[in-house]
Amino acid sequence: MNASEISVQDIDHSGIVAGVIDEMGLVNLLNQRLKQHPLQVVSPGQAVKAMILNGLGFVSAPLYLFEQFFVGKATEHLLGEGIRAEHLNDDRMGRVLDELFEVGLSDLFVEIALNAAQRFGVATTSVHLDSSSFHVDGKYERPSSEVEEPAAIAITYGYSRDHRADLKQFVVDLMCSGDGDIPLYLRVGDGNESDKAVFAQLLRQFKAQLDFDALFVADSALYSQENLQALAGLRWLSRVPATLTPAKDCLQDTPDDALVPTALTGYRVAGFTGEFGGIAQRWLVVESDARQASDLKHLAKQITKQQQTANTQLRKLSRQRFACAADALASAHKLDSTWRYHRLAQVTVVEHPLKAKRKTAPTHDASLPPLVFSVQAEVIEDATAIATETRRAGRFILATNVLDTDVLSDEDMLREYKAQQSTERGFRFLKDPLFFTSSVFLKSPRRVAALAMVMGLCLLVYSLGQRKLRQALGQSKQSLKNQLKKPTQTPTLRWIFQCFQSVHLVGIGNLTQVVNLTEERQHILRFLGAACQKYYLLV
Repeated sequence: MNASEISVQDIDHSGIVAGVIDEMGLVNLLNQRLKQHPLQVVSPGQAVKAMILNGLGFVSAPLYLFEQFFVGKATEHLLGEGIRAEHLNDDRMGRVLDELFEVGLSDLFVEIALNAAQRFGVATTSVHLDSSSFHVDGKYERPSSEVEEPAAIAITYGYSRDHRADLKQFVVDLMCSGDGDIPLYLRVGDGNESDKAVFAQLLRQFKAQLDFDALFVADSALYSQENLQALAGLRWLSRVPATLTPAKDCLQDTPDDALVPTALTGYRVAGFTGEFGGIAQRWLVVESDARQASDLKHLAKQITKQQQTANTQLRKLSRQRFACAADALASAHKLDSTWRYHRLAQVTVVEHPLKAKRKTAPTHDASLPPLVFSVQAEVIEDATAIATETRRAGRFILATNVLDTDVLSDEDMLREYKAQQSTERGFRFLKDPLFFTSSVFLKSPRRVAALAMVMGLCLLVYSLGQRKLRQALGQSKQSLKNQLKKPTQTPTLRWIFQCFQSVHLVGIGNLTQVVNLTEERQHILRFLGAACQKYYLLV
């Protein structure tokens, strides 16, 4: 047999990714929604599937190296008959991104996500909303004469969650289910937009596409009088900004004995009913042991730092001279008012004879005051202010318009808010340095927005695969070994991907088989189902 008759191609974990995509019905859905040409070798759905395989390859391969990513991989096996690496060039990928944008990114993503959620049995009783910024390299300056339809996003400077104020950015709004952190909604917005200005509008838009009654959970950016009034007819749960005067009073005035322990270790709560912005609601004061310890440690550092700053400012003030005692006292009071945890004590005004500016200056000039004044004092801690902050330490407030505790108990409120980390985990995933869009490289705002939507699809595929695996392990009461060789029922899908390194599709003449598919890998695939097993020739 000639060596030319033997082919070895990589599958690795790509068969798992491809299987989840197939189970979602993604390719067929996209082919129905996007333009197709009978002469196209790669359909729009297959092109997006290829992008997701690239994105979840964790090798940081940008689109201009897209074709190279598939060199040596079992491309035809993963994507479809007749598809080779050279068909997956940057021109084809760019055109598909343009088509995605023209169809409408958010509506298309919701359609895909809700269809997938139904197929995988994802519960949609609660949905968590958050946003984050993604920085880009380049100027992204649009000529004033340029008009794009539909309008592209504005890639510009804004508040950076990545602390990269020097770079332009765009914003991604994400809603995830409380069940498995599955992304159900994604929107790409302008780099300088405000969460508070758009959150209520996003929830209403998403609700219009749903046929179920979900509890919408968001951080304090949602909680404003205008937003709450705009959410009429929706069930919501939000954190209350601690800067609101009623919230400050509630955090400070709630006595310790009003807080009762919960089934969640380290948390105590106290519930109240009332109204804000004309909306009847329940408030839940929550005290967290872990947060309290952190807050008190931070408070001690702030007090020490402010003490040093205050002493320096007082020394500077004491060297100043004033024309009258009233001016000296006013300056002391002004300085005192700038401190949060300290105040001036034993404030006295000291008189000083006015020194002549020059030795030849007359000493009997009646127009000059005979005295000038300075301030002497000491800096002490403001016990009342510190006691107030100490009482507030570890506390925050949750609010909801679900008034019936039988429908949403106090502990359920806390659990749902803690599940808000689902969107935060999603953003951490998207910003991973190994993710292929960790730094966006495209030069068209339209394509940047479309690629962000593909990023969301990668997160959707990953989350569905991880949820499916964990659910199967839990139901069968079995486990897999984690990185430390210890049994777990909640492995990360990334670890599973690593377990499938060096799995190859080998062709010898007319015979094709998968090699390096160890017993452990076959055991894992049993929990992922037939759609994934197919790519490893197990079904």
